[in-house]
Amino acid sequence: MSKLTIIFELWSFIVNRKKWWLFPIIFMLLLLGLLILFTESSALAPFIYTLF
Repeated sequence: MSKLTIIFELWSFIVNRKKWWLFPIIFMLLLLGLLILFTESSALAPFIYTLF
């Protein structure tokens, strides 16, 4: 199954079932993933780890 298919199915699930409370959770998970992705090999990593 393609990644776009999974995203489309998740979107249609949220819209059809009216699970609007899932949007902030998904948004925060994406932000956390991007933070980890961009700081894993940079000089900012020690400063980011002190936040957690």
